[in-house]
Parts: sequence; structure tokens; C-alpha cells
Amino acid sequence: MINTICYFFSFLVEAIILWQYSSHLFPTKHSSQRKLVVLCSLYFILFCVSLSEFIWLNIILYFLLNFIFFMTQCYLNWYTAIFHSSILTAVMAMSELIVYGIIKRFSPHFLDNDREFYHLLFFSVFSKLIFFVVTYILMHLMQNPKKNTEKYDKSVFLLVFIPLTSIFIMFTFISIGESVSLPSSLDWMVVVGAVFLLTANLLMFEINQYHQKKNMEFTEMQLLLQKEADSAQYYKMLNVQNENQRILIHDIKKHLQSIDMLNEQKEYDKISAYIRQLVLSSDLKESSRLCDHEMLNSILCRYMQQCTDNHIAFHADIRSGTTDFIADNDLTSLFCNLLDNAVKAAEYIPESFIEISTNKKVKTPFTVLTVINSCRTDPFITKNGSPTISIPHSHKHGFGLKSIRKIVAKYNGNMQIYYNSDTLTFHAIITLKQQGL
Repeated sequence: MINTICYFFSFLVEAIILWQYSSHLFPTKHSSQRKLVVLCSLYFILFCVSLSEFIWLNIILYFLLNFIFFMTQCYLNWYTAIFHSSILTAVMAMSELIVYGIIKRFSPHFLDNDREFYHLLFFSVFSKLIFFVVTYILMHLMQNPKKNTEKYDKSVFLLVFIPLTSIFIMFTFISIGESVSLPSSLDWMVVVGAVFLLTANLLMFEINQYHQKKNMEFTEMQLLLQKEADSAQYYKMLNVQNENQRILIHDIKKHLQSIDMLNEQKEYDKISAYIRQLVLSSDLKESSRLCDHEMLNSILCRYMQQCTDNHIAFHADIRSGTTDFIADNDLTSLFCNLLDNAVKAAEYIPESFIEISTNKKVKTPFTVLTVINSCRTDPFITKNGSPTISIPHSHKHGFGLKSIRKIVAKYNGNMQIYYNSDTLTFHAIITLKQQGL
């Protein structure tokens, strides 16, 4: 019964370490109270099962319960949750194996005698101290904590093989050590092997972090280039607009003379049409500011210029603060792909138009993005009884729609697309959720 206290102490420390690890690295889905209740419930189950002293069951259950905790309490993909659960399981197991090997070297019978309480307590304290130190190092190896919940792609799932293999090797060592009396030299080799395995896992983690950091830097560089291209196009459009306005101002005297001539001829209908044409001229429109988000404003201005060149009416209604929570790279991919598709569908259609708007649902964390554009033909086809969207040269295209769906899923959103055959318009309605609310 008294040994149960040691087990309780061990799982209490492991629960605290998991709490610190998850809180430091990942944004939380729920309140601290709910997170604490879930953590206590999971580790109470683990504690009860551990009393059976079946080592393989304990290690598998430890991995599964950590995975459940990550998935239910943190904003993580399932493969990222598996990766971090494997890392914690491997480090925990290797910490115990290192301490076990050291103790067996200096005192072969230290944990015998039915695991005497004081000996077991020393083993628990020593191993959990190493576990805490290693996880603390891992937490600080992570770059930009809480800023990117999609830090790992699916390739990280392959790295799970390394810690899982390490766990199997370590417990193979333990099983051999408990079944056969090994000479002291082999005990030392087991300890050194456990240290090497732990080092290999740490190096693997650090190398993966390095590559992720480089990928993020590359993405940021691509985003910076996109910003510069949009800004250049934006300022080019400003120069064109200013030049057109100066030309119009320069010619205003001629326009007034024409209006005066029409007035003398009492051509009042022509005067009205002439004035309306001047008022509605694109040269007099304040078109350089479509929204208060600098990045999105540059994107919209660029596509508005494309629409002007292709004789497509363009209207944007972006409400203030509705897109601030979207990362710049996601914002670029989402709006550029939507507007690319809209421009391609609307070009060469007489009196075509594109309307894009965003608004926030009152008292909710949801933003609704709507795009409506002219479209001559129904883009949907039916394959095997289910509707799909028709994309010309599908072996070369179609990645835009996949990118949009990926971003919608990232922000826990929803997308509806449909074609209205009565108005010959294509509609896309996207709902995005602001994380942390």
C-alpha cells in the first residue's frame, strides 16, 4: 500500500510536466479549469491501471492518454499530437531506464526486496527530475511558441517512428536485465545506450525544429515578395489614377465648352448624359482605399485594376476588423485564389461583375466571406452520383480550390459553393472562426 504513494507521486509529477509542456507550446481550446479536470481524469485512469504493474500496458496507455489530452485541449492536428505524445513517452521511458541502469551498476539489489518504499521513492524522484529537465529543454527548443498551431506538416508523422523504436529498445534492455543477471560492464553499456538513445531523440527533435524554422523563413520570404509585388502594383495603380485625374482636370475646360454648346442647342438630355458620364468616370473615383487592412487592400486594388482592364465591374465591402485574425500568408492564398477564379469566370462576359464582402456575425467569433461573380456556364458536373466542380486541364490546375479548403479547415470554418442558373452567377460563402474565442 505504501508503494502506491510513490506511484501517485510519479503520475502527479508527470501530469504537471504535461501541463507545463502543453501550456508553453500550444494555444488552449478551453478554460484552465476544464483543462485541469480533463488532465486529472486521464491521469487518474493511468494511475489506477499502473497498480497492475504491467509495464507494456502502462507505457501504451501513457502514450494514448497524452494523445487524447493534446487533441481535446490544444489546437493541434492529429499527427502533431502523435508526434509530441511519442516524444514525451520516449523521454519519460528513457529517463527511467537511465536511472535504473545507474542504480543497477552501483547497487544491483537496490530495487529488490519487493521494491522497498524508500528505494522506490528515490528512483521515482531521480527519474522524474531527469524527465523534467529534458522536457524543459525541449520546451525552449521550440521557436515562437503559441504563434503557429500548424507548425508541423504531415511529414512529422514519419518521425514518430524514432521515439517509438527507442521505447521498444529500452524496454527490451529492461526485460533482459530483469530476466538475466548481467555483468557490471553490460549494465554500464545499457546506461550509455539509454543516454545515446535520449541524445538521438533530442537531436532529431532539434534537427526537425531547424528545418521547420527554415521552412517558415522561406514562407515569410515568399510572403514578403508577394507584399512587395502587391505594393508595387498598388502604387502603380495610384500613379495611373493620379495621371488620369490630372488629364481630366486639364481637359475640364473643353468639357465645359462642350456642355455650354449643348446648352445653347437646348440638348438637355445630352447634357444630362454627358454630366453623368463624367461623374461616373473611373478617373474621378476614390478607388485606392478599399479596406483598412493594408495587405488585403493591396490585393483588392490589384484585382480591381485587373477587372478594370477586362471591363468587369468590381465591388468590395470589407468591414473593419473582420480579417485581422487571419495570418498574412493565409489571407493572400485565400483571397488571391478566390479572386483568380472569379476573374477567370467573369472575363469575356458582357456587363460582368465581381462582388466580395466580409462581415462578422454579432456576438460570435465567426467571420463570413462572400464572393459572387458572373459565370456563363454551370461549373458543376456530376461524377458517380456526387457533384464536383469542373476545372479545365485538371492535371495542371485545381490547386487553388484545394488551398482554399485547407485554409477554411485551418480556421475551423465552412465553405458553401453553388451556381445560380437564373442569374448566371457563381456564389462562394466561407465562414471562418477566430481562434481563442
